[in-house]
Amino acid sequence: MKQKHLSLLVCPKTKRPLELKISELVDDKIKEGFLVEPVSGDQYPIVNFIPRFVPVENYASSFGFQWNVHWQTQLDHYAKIDLSGNRFFQETKWSSNLENEIILEAGCGAGRFTKYAVDTKAIVISFDYSQAVDANYKVNGDHENLLLIQADIFNMPFRENFFDKAFCFGVLQHTPDPEKAFQSIIQHLKPGGQIATDVYLRSWKNYFHVKPYIRPFVKKLSPEVLYKFTKKYVNFLWPAARLVRSSRLGQKLISRFIADRSEQLGKVNDELIREWAYLDTFDWFSPAFDKPQTKDQFYAWHQRAKLENIDVHYGFNGVEGRATKPKG
Repeated sequence: MKQKHLSLLVCPKTKRPLELKISELVDDKIKEGFLVEPVSGDQYPIVNFIPRFVPVENYASSFGFQWNVHWQTQLDHYAKIDLSGNRFFQETKWSSNLENEIILEAGCGAGRFTKYAVDTKAIVISFDYSQAVDANYKVNGDHENLLLIQADIFNMPFRENFFDKAFCFGVLQHTPDPEKAFQSIIQHLKPGGQIATDVYLRSWKNYFHVKPYIRPFVKKLSPEVLYKFTKKYVNFLWPAARLVRSSRLGQKLISRFIADRSEQLGKVNDELIREWAYLDTFDWFSPAFDKPQTKDQFYAWHQRAKLENIDVHYGFNGVEGRATKPKG
């Protein structure tokens, strides 16, 4: 982090400003040090340029593993596509120029959307509960308008009513309480601020998917062991996935057993499609929590939060929502 970013953070417990103790400075970036709550004395370490407000081991450890293994798999410039960029702007409906605004990214993963947020020239504070932040820093850490931290969505180190905009893609269903996580983001949004989120879709089709039947047996495996299992599983089914790729019905059937993104990725090489399959199939099996929602349930979250201009619809990741926090 940079010293100028200190004013963006507060203690997640007391909401008081933090003091900075620098142990190692590289150019103008703080590589190692501590953020200290001056009254309680609580300390939060800065490790490898990133402030850490959570324990090293937590319920999102599998995500930290997958994103540090696949730190570039979903990046548009790596695959030479514009999938993440299109999704970011289509889901948010935000302008490409948001200079002088402050944006919150809740659950950044390896940073596939972070790049597009910082390209708007807004100040972007991006966090993840897992060590995926290290993968994100590898990709986006040089941006002057980006602060990356490791934090808990339920105990964020920010002032309430602070952000002009907030987005959270692919994360809420993997928290212990998805609606509470959604509400926590809203608490930190300014009156009049805009929020864009999504959640996996819950429907009868879920019962015809392999995920709910395999997850109970494998999710407690270590990420390393589960990833090895996942690669073998994907490799075993890959010939069948390739065989049915020209058939829409065949693709729908095989997608119940393996995460084949060939339709979304288009004309990229087969090995990259398989790389996505390793990542996404592991993502099916590994999360500690996986709580999809119906469209009506997701809409009800927005209503209970008393948001305005609510737009909830089916989209990229299942169900998408956009809304505005009331000014009153």
